[in-house]
Amino acid sequence: QGYDAIVTIAVSPEGFDRVIRLADRNNVVIVPFDNILDTDKVMMVNEDQYAMGRQWAEFVLGELKKDGKTSGKILEVRGLPGNSVDRDRSKGIHDVLDAAGGPWEIVQVVGNWDDGTAQKVTADAIAVHGTFDAMITQGGSTGMVRAMMDAGHPMVPVAGESENGFRKLIAEHSGDGLRGLSIGQSPGLVAIAIKAALSALGGNVMPQLISVPLPSADYTQLEAGKNYWPDLTDNFFTVNEFPPCGVNITATEIMAKTADNN
Repeated sequence: QGYDAIVTIAVSPEGFDRVIRLADRNNVVIVPFDNILDTDKVMMVNEDQYAMGRQWAEFVLGELKKDGKTSGKILEVRGLPGNSVDRDRSKGIHDVLDAAGGPWEIVQVVGNWDDGTAQKVTADAIAVHGTFDAMITQGGSTGMVRAMMDAGHPMVPVAGESENGFRKLIAEHSGDGLRGLSIGQSPGLVAIAIKAALSALGGNVMPQLISVPLPSADYTQLEAGKNYWPDLTDNFFTVNEFPPCGVNITATEIMAKTADNN
């Protein structure tokens, strides 16, 4: 079709072999980002999903240890089944918990990275399994916390994504026990992927994997107007700036855009 480059989010890590062969034949640059492929044949842009899962688990274990808890029950709200991001994050979570002694009972539910779904499955999990000592979610983080609050569940350590609503709730309720860690899978990855594609088209030798640092903030580091915005909506991802990559798009700039002004 005359394309010089294709920047894509792959729902599945498999099934792109034919596309890659066609791209190679036609000198087209392919740059998967965010949900990447299980291949070393193309350049990819992502954050370290396995490390993200590990950091979530390490955080909740550390907070529980402060409370004198070295075993218990943890809710894991997973993402989209069959996706490389969901797989790698969950592996990181389990590798940490499996090595931590315990025993730790892990209850898994599927939230599809969606607030509404995560809220429903968290509510169902609380109804069936009772009280959890901590909760970890890959996305739909605001929904998970709202389900906890609606059920009258005790405030417990939580770890999840970088939705503005999630950070607002942590900032408001950390003193009540909602001690949280928020790590962002940034929409800014698409800007980095586009810059990488343009650089490759310019003849520059590029790495096979561009790993972007994990942008994180825990309950002691949240600052209104800097890494979360109390007056803005809940359902956007707060982390979009990566100065080393030349991506400096603020959340307020993105939220100011409309269908007629973008």
